[in-house]
Amino acid sequence: MVLEDFTEERNAIINPWDIIKELPGIPKVAISCYSHVTFERMLDSFEASEVVYVLKVANQKMPVYKVKRDGKEYVLFNCDVGAPAAAGCVEELYQLGVETIIIFGTCGVLDSSIEDCSIIIPDAAVRDEGTSYHYAPSSEEIEVNKTISKDSIAVSNIMDTFIALLEETGIHYTIGKVWTTDAIYRETREKMEKRKEKGCICVDMECSALAAVAQFRGKNMFSFFYAADSLDTDEWDSRSLGNYDKVEEKDSIAMLAVQLADRILYYSTTQ
Repeated sequence: MVLEDFTEERNAIINPWDIIKELPGIPKVAISCYSHVTFERMLDSFEASEVVYVLKVANQKMPVYKVKRDGKEYVLFNCDVGAPAAAGCVEELYQLGVETIIIFGTCGVLDSSIEDCSIIIPDAAVRDEGTSYHYAPSSEEIEVNKTISKDSIAVSNIMDTFIALLEETGIHYTIGKVWTTDAIYRETREKMEKRKEKGCICVDMECSALAAVAQFRGKNMFSFFYAADSLDTDEWDSRSLGNYDKVEEKDSIAMLAVQLADRILYYSTTQ
């Protein structure tokens, strides 16, 4: 099987460092999301911002921002969608000098009792995509949200830090397994039921791949979702999937990512 052809060899024919050089002074913690509307509103919320790099692909240019809030600096980046594209973005951010990425976005729920726009924290992902198999040995699942690098943070576990933040602010959350797929239009009823039997509570298109990239590179990747469309109904229910639906609520979710970054840097400077 092609997907079993993983190699630990670090030196590929084309490497991130062949194309991009480390950027001196770049903040070590990055905040990212997939929605361009949420990203633009989040960018406007910072005290100051400047473009420090531009990632270039065949059909677009993606600016990398350095932003400031309460005297602290972060990288802010609007990530591309889908495992291969997102993995490429993450590789290049790590190569620029970022050590920890906090990324959030929508997911489809496989359990209709999970409320619209509520927070989901994945602890494992079913690898129904192709990208992760180039970064980790073949397996059905991968652990996600592991804290690996301590170069940019002093907390021992980013996930625990995020949970503490949610509990302190009284925000409901669900922890569970995510199904990461490459094919949005091939999420069949039969596949969904099989994933539910494996313990999946939601579906996305990037999580397992980004976890594999981070673990391969020895960096941190923390992913969380806010619930959007529901697959667990007789007919597909889009709920708040649209970019312009419940934007204020999504602004509050974006602020959770910023607060987590604040907390990581707070502990980094006080421990």
